Amino acid sequence: MAYSIVPGSLSLSRSVLDRAADRRRDVEWLEKAWAADDTQVALVAGDKLAVESERTSLRLVPPTAAPDGIRIFLGIDRVAGAGQTAEGRAVFAVLVDAEPDESYAGLREIGGVLDDREAGIAVNVVGLCNWHVVHTHCANCGAHTEVVDAGHVRRCPACGLSHFPRSDPAIIVLVTDDQDRALLGRNEAWPEGRYSTLAGFVEPGESLEAAVRREVLEETGVVIGEDIQYAGSQPWPLPSSLMLGFYAKATGYTINVDQDEIAEAKWFSREDLTALVEAGTMALPGNISISRRLIEGWYGKELTGSW
Repeated sequence: MAYSIVPGSLSLSRSVLDRAADRRRDVEWLEKAWAADDTQVALVAGDKLAVESERTSLRLVPPTAAPDGIRIFLGIDRVAGAGQTAEGRAVFAVLVDAEPDESYAGLREIGGVLDDREAGIAVNVVGLCNWHVVHTHCANCGAHTEVVDAGHVRRCPACGLSHFPRSDPAIIVLVTDDQDRALLGRNEAWPEGRYSTLAGFVEPGESLEAAVRREVLEETGVVIGEDIQYAGSQPWPLPSSLMLGFYAKATGYTINVDQDEIAEAKWFSREDLTALVEAGTMALPGNISISRRLIEGWYGKELTGSW
């Protein structure tokens, strides 16, 4: 088994912005950066971002045009020519407390068409926004938390506990058998013909390899051996997952789906996949998903057709 994801093909793993974590507590520097003429601000409402009219780039505004809301320092753009200072151009985000209108778009729509810089900004912003929305109160004492460290920490003024943004590790795996067929499953909530690789969250005290074996066995009854190959990772901030991709070789091939999360699972040859996709009776995961890239890594080239 020697499959791989094409380098650079994971749309939501791209980033060029220096997060400059050392500046998050430098209040004087942050205020100067916010007042700079070349500073850019991304706007996010819920899990959607403000975009330009062509919907292929973010709408980045100067601080003077930013609405009120939680302000987050995202980092410094150090690309040659960016910004008027030696350090580069500062980039912030403002979490807008309003329902997004048609001038906003979600990651599923724009994640694959943004350039590397804006894709990295978008993923970071959406992840932080989702975290802020659900961590308004302290999990220890219930008091309302305060935003500190330029939007990267929420601190409880009552008990002093600091709360940090979280990423929930989840494995996602393409399993093959002794005939080099791929195991794909259909979630019980999906329509007929929609298939993807298998995935699940890593449990406390569990290694990634153990999570791969457990999830595949629980969902499909298929047994995974020792041949597990790491393929790559991609943040999925909907709301807070970090998807860790793998290829794995099965040693037991009988399928017995759990009928809970998975409605059906099947072994597919490349010929099966080609015929079904071309006939329009099978839909593959979207282009921004790591699942799609795992399938294409096994298949050997890009595929057409998606959800």
